[in-house]
Amino acid sequence: MSEEPVVWFNGELMELGEVRIPLLSHGLHYGTAVFEGMRVYDTARGPAAFRLDAHVARLLRSAELYYMPLPWSAEQLREATRAVVLANGLRACYVRTLAFRGTGTMAVSPLAASVEVAIAAWEWASYLGDEGKRDGVRAKVSSWRRIGGDALVPAAKASGHYLNSVLAKVETERAGYDEGILLDSRGMVSEGTGENIFVVQDGILSTPALTSSILPGITRTAVIEIARTLGVEARERDVARAELASADELFVTGTAAELTPVREVDDIAVSDGRPGPLTLRIQAALEDAFHGRDPRWAHWLDPLEPR
Repeated sequence: MSEEPVVWFNGELMELGEVRIPLLSHGLHYGTAVFEGMRVYDTARGPAAFRLDAHVARLLRSAELYYMPLPWSAEQLREATRAVVLANGLRACYVRTLAFRGTGTMAVSPLAASVEVAIAAWEWASYLGDEGKRDGVRAKVSSWRRIGGDALVPAAKASGHYLNSVLAKVETERAGYDEGILLDSRGMVSEGTGENIFVVQDGILSTPALTSSILPGITRTAVIEIARTLGVEARERDVARAELASADELFVTGTAAELTPVREVDDIAVSDGRPGPLTLRIQAALEDAFHGRDPRWAHWLDPLEPR
């Protein structure tokens, strides 16, 4: 990777230091932005993006839900992603695509503001750490509730939404935990500060449904499909808070966190405090999918190098 990373900004590749964002950008003042995070893995076919099409589609949908038509097509964004990764010489990395309202108005309504799009890539370890992926993390149920659909659009991956996650993350970190878990407005389990949640009880895998104000995670849907292929029953349903610590197994998923076991919730060990057998089985299968080692999931990988 070059000393000065190359990014894609409004259709051009340039060095990061050349990018200038105006101070009076609407997105900076009001949070009018949407984004995607995706991972590229080093495979036998070269660097390959995991579920690139799904990430681009969700970005476009998030933008639509916040009345922000993007000036770039899905194919242009896919090609821009390839260009950024290859320009930086990366084999494995995290890619962040950001669309935000720029200048044109400082009124609350963003419709007169420009729409800017940027893509950057960098090497980034698992969000909750390699040790967390191996041994599991300690979590705490946050006092902050997950944003509801009567106030914002939980299904959109919008930058402003993450103030909700920031509050929960800071609260739980200051209390000495690795991650926070948010409940929805009804008191049911919603999600972590940057991950979806899965519980295992009596061999059945369950995850909160869309009705719990979750972000519909792309890794989440991959885990559900993998589990069902492995013969595991996977349900989308309401999950009660009490099920977290009393579950046989518990784990979280997300692009940044990948699949990370949870060994403790609110100072109560989950089972024996170690990642469970089904968690490890699904984690191994997901890692095989990430790295192109299982042909069943080859359609999820988009090789970035020219063929």
